[in-house]
Amino acid sequence: MLGPVETRSVSPVFVGRTDELNTLNDALARAAAGEPQALLLGGEAGVGKTRLVEEFTMAAGRRQAVVALGGCVEIGADGLPFAPFSTALRALRQALAEEFAAAAAGQEEELARLLPELGEAGAGRHDEQGMARLFELTVRLLERVAAAHPVVLVLEDLHWADASTRHLLAYLLRTLRTGRLLVLATYRSDDIHRRHPLRPLLAELDRLRTVRRIELARFTREEVGRQIAGILAAEPDPAQVDEIFERSDGNAFFVEELAVAACQGSCTGLTDSLRDLLLVRVEALPESAQRVARIVAEGGSTVEYRLIAAVAQLTEDDLIEALRAAVGANILTVTPAGDGYRFRHSLVREAVADDLLPGERSRLNRRYAEALEADPTLVAADARVMRLASYWYHAHDAAKALPAVLDASVVARRRHAYTEQLRLLERAMELWDGVAEEVRSALRPLDYAEGYPPCGCDPATTPLRYLDLMAEAAVAGRFGGERERALKITKRALRLLEEEPDPLRAAWFWVQRSRLVQAQARGDGWRELATAQDLVRGLPPSEVHAEVLALAANWSMLHRPGPEAIAAAEQAVEYARMVGTRDIELHARLTLSGLKVDSGDHERGLAQMRQVLRDTLAEGVHHVAGRAYVNLPSVMQTLGRDREAAPLLREGIAFTRTYALLDSEAWAWGNLSEALYSLGQWQEAAEAAAHATRLGHSAKPRGAGALRLAHLALARGDLAEAGRQLAAARTHYGTHDPMPQQSLPLARIALGVAAAEGRIDDVRTELLQALDSGFPPGTHRYGWPLLLAAATAEADARTLPAARPGRAEILHRLKEAVRKLTTGAPLWQAYDHWTRAELLRAQGQDTVDTWSPVVTAFECLERPYDLARVRHRLAGALLAEGGDDERDRAVELLRLAAAVAAHLDARPLADAVTRLAQRARLTLTRAPRETLAPADPAAALGLTSRERDVLRLVAAGRTNRQIAEELFISPKTASVHVSNILSKLGVSGRGEAAAVAHRLELFTAETFTAGTTG
Repeated sequence: MLGPVETRSVSPVFVGRTDELNTLNDALARAAAGEPQALLLGGEAGVGKTRLVEEFTMAAGRRQAVVALGGCVEIGADGLPFAPFSTALRALRQALAEEFAAAAAGQEEELARLLPELGEAGAGRHDEQGMARLFELTVRLLERVAAAHPVVLVLEDLHWADASTRHLLAYLLRTLRTGRLLVLATYRSDDIHRRHPLRPLLAELDRLRTVRRIELARFTREEVGRQIAGILAAEPDPAQVDEIFERSDGNAFFVEELAVAACQGSCTGLTDSLRDLLLVRVEALPESAQRVARIVAEGGSTVEYRLIAAVAQLTEDDLIEALRAAVGANILTVTPAGDGYRFRHSLVREAVADDLLPGERSRLNRRYAEALEADPTLVAADARVMRLASYWYHAHDAAKALPAVLDASVVARRRHAYTEQLRLLERAMELWDGVAEEVRSALRPLDYAEGYPPCGCDPATTPLRYLDLMAEAAVAGRFGGERERALKITKRALRLLEEEPDPLRAAWFWVQRSRLVQAQARGDGWRELATAQDLVRGLPPSEVHAEVLALAANWSMLHRPGPEAIAAAEQAVEYARMVGTRDIELHARLTLSGLKVDSGDHERGLAQMRQVLRDTLAEGVHHVAGRAYVNLPSVMQTLGRDREAAPLLREGIAFTRTYALLDSEAWAWGNLSEALYSLGQWQEAAEAAAHATRLGHSAKPRGAGALRLAHLALARGDLAEAGRQLAAARTHYGTHDPMPQQSLPLARIALGVAAAEGRIDDVRTELLQALDSGFPPGTHRYGWPLLLAAATAEADARTLPAARPGRAEILHRLKEAVRKLTTGAPLWQAYDHWTRAELLRAQGQDTVDTWSPVVTAFECLERPYDLARVRHRLAGALLAEGGDDERDRAVELLRLAAAVAAHLDARPLADAVTRLAQRARLTLTRAPRETLAPADPAAALGLTSRERDVLRLVAAGRTNRQIAEELFISPKTASVHVSNILSKLGVSGRGEAAAVAHRLELFTAETFTAGTTG
C-alpha cells in the first residue's frame, strides 16, 4: 500500500452551495433536537454531490454528531444486497459500541443478516414477513442508537442500489418517528431514465411530507471562476474562465478536469467529447499505471490492494509505482479503510471501463474470479460469494458461473434479499442450457423452498434439476414482492410438469399460485388449492400433502367453515406429525381448535388453542405464536369474553412487537380495539385501531383497523368519518377474496351509515346481500350486530311512508335469520333477545315486558354502551305505559344511559335520550341519595369500570404516566380519564377527587396497598 501521495487537482476551496449547506445544517439541528430528518440529494454526475456531503459531514462531526457513511457499490451490473446499510451500520457500531450493543440486544440473530459481525443469521423457515421483520428491527436499531447521540446516516449513489436496499430505505423513511437521526441519500439524477428502478422510489418518497429533496444545480460562471482559482492557486484569465465554463457547462468535475488539463498544457487540440476529456489524463500515465487503472475499473467500485496485486501479476515494486502514478494524477484514491483503491470519481471509472475491448473485459473478470477462488481471503467474507458470482458471470464462463451464481442466491436468501435472490436464480436459469450435463449433475439442491418436495430422494446424492431452480425463484419472487414474475415462473413450471408428470411437485406449485393469486388480488385462491388437493389425494403422507391440507383447512375456516374443514385440519395434523413438520402441525392444530370452537365445542377448543400457544412459545416458533396470539383472543371475543381477551391481546402485542411480526401485531391491535369498544374504553379503542392501520405489512390488517375506526365514528355520529374509514377498509380488503369476517362487518357499517342518513332502501339492499350470502358456522359474532342494526333501522323507520313498501318481506327475512342464527354464548343470547325486541318495536308491539329481559341480560355483561342503549329502549316502553313509578324508573334509566353516552361521546345515543326526556318532560338530574340508595357509590357517580381503576390510582397518589404504565394505556388517555372523573365528581383537582374517594370509602385500604406496591 502507499503512504500519502501529493495531488493538486481537487480544489482546496469549497465553492458556493450556501443554500444547500444551510438546508443540511438546519436539518441536523432539527434532528439533534429529537425530530428525525430525511433528505435526498440529487444531481448529475460530477456536479459536486460528494464534495457537498464531505463538507457537511465534517461540520456535523464538529457539532458532536456521529457520521455513518455507506455507499452503494457496483460490481459489473450487480449491486450488493444492503451494501450501504451494512457499511453504515458497521461504522455506527465502531463509533458507538456500547449503545449499538444495547440497541441490538436480543435481535442479533436477525440483524446479522445485515451485519454478519453480530453472529450467525437465523436459519429457520422463511416467510413473507421476513423482509419486513428485518426492516422493522433495523429501524428500531437506528432509533435506539440515535436516542442519545445525533446520528447522520449517509447513503451514497442510490442509482446503483439493489432492490433490497431501495425497499429498506423506503421503509425507513416511511416509518421513522423518533431518535436524533438524519438520513441523507444521494443519487445521480441524469442516470434516472424512465425505466430506472430508482424512479418509482423517488416518486414514492416525494409524496412523504417528512422527506425533502435537494437538487444540486451546476455552477454559475462566477462560481466556476472561484473553483479554477482554487485549483490553480492563482486568479485565472477571464478568457480561460469563459472557455472552461462554456465547455464544462458549470459541471464541477469537468471544470476541474479542464482546468488541470489547461494547467498542464494538454488542452490544445482536445476534442469536445467529455469521454475523451476523462481519458486524457489516464492516457498520460505510464503504461503500467494505465493497465492497473483498467484492472481497477473492471473490479468494481472499490478493489482491495491484495486482489489488485493478484490480478495484475506485477512485482510489488512495479505495482506500487503504477499505483503511485495513478494516485498522484488523481485518477485513483486510497479507500478510507486504507486497504484498497477506487477511482476518485466514478465518471472516470466508467470511461475507462467503457474503453475496454469485449475480450479484454471478460479476460479481466476471469482473472479476478480465478484469483478469488485461489485465495478467498482477498476480499471481505460477506462480499466474497456475490463478487465471485459476478466475476464468473461477466467472464462468460457458464460452467463456472452457474455454481457461483447458485451459491450467491443462497447468500441473498439468508440476508432476506429476496429480489436479488430471484435475479440470481433467473441468471442461473439463463445459464442452465449452456452448461454441460456432467457439470449440472454435480450440483445439488440448494434449499428445499418452503417444503418443496425432495420426492424421498437423498439431497446429498440427488442432482439439482431445472424445476428446483424454478421453485426457489417462485418463492423468492413471492417473498420479495415480485409476484408477477413469480406467477410467470409457476406457470412455466406447471407446463413442464405436464410433460413430465409429478403430482407432488405440481401440487406444490399450485399452492404457490394460490398464495400469489390472493396476494395479487386476482381471486380467493381456492381453485388453485382445490387443484393441489386433487393432486395429492391418495399419495403417501408428505410435507407437501400436510401443507396442502393445512392451507385448505385454514382457507375453509375463513371462508366456509364446517365439517369438511375440520376433517382437512385433522388430517393435516396427522400427516404433519407423521413427516415431522412441526410448524405445519402447530398451524394445523391452531386451525383445528378454532374450528372446534366454531362448531360449538367451546372449552375444548379454547384449551387446545392455549396449548398451541404454550408449545409455540416454548419451542420458539415465533410466527405461529404470533398467529396464536391473534386467533385465541379472537375466539374468546366470539364467545363474548372481551374482558378475558384484552390482557392476552396486550401480551400478544408485546410479543409480536419484540419479534417484529408486523401483520400479527396489527391484527392484535385491531382485535384489541374491538374488545376495548365493547368494554366502553373508546378512546383507547381508537388509539388501538390507529395502530392497526399504521403497522400492518399487508393490506387486510390495515383494513381491520380502518373498519374499527369506522365503527367508532358511526357510534359517535361522525358519518363523514365513518364513510371515509369504510371506504378505506373496502380498499384494503379488496373484492377478490370475500370472507364473512370482513364482508359482514363492512355490511353492518354500511347499513348503519345508510340508516343514519335515512336511506332505508340502501339499508335493505345491504341486508339482503348479507342474508343471501348466509352466515357460515362461527360467523354469528358478525351476524348478530348486522341483524340488530337492520332490525333497529326498520323500527326507527316504522312511521315513514317510504319504508312501508317491502317492509313485511324484510321483517319476515329478518325473523327467519334470527331464528336460524346460532347463539351459543350469553352475549349472543342477549343479542337474540335484543334483536327480537327491535323487531317487535318495528311492528309497534314492544312493551316493558319485551325490554326488561333484554336489560337484565346485558346487566350481566360488561358492555356499557349496549346496556345504555337497551336501558334507553326500556325507558321508552315505561313512559309509554305511564304511571308515576314507571316515570321514576324511566328517569333513572335515562340518567344512566345519558352518563354513558356523555362519557363515550356517543352523540346519537345522547341525542336520543335527550329527545325522549324532552317528549316526556323529564329532568335528568341526579336523584337524592336516599332515593337511589345504590349498592355501589361509584355507580351512582356514573363512573365506568376503567374510571374506577384510574380513580383508585389517583387516590393512591399516582401520576398520569404511572397510571398509564399500570393500566397499559397512553398518558394522554390517562389524562382524559382523570378529566372525566373530575367532571363527574364535581371537583377541581386530583386531591379533591382522592378525598371524595376516601370519604365515600370507594376502595379498601388493601386495594390502595395492592395498587401501590412495587
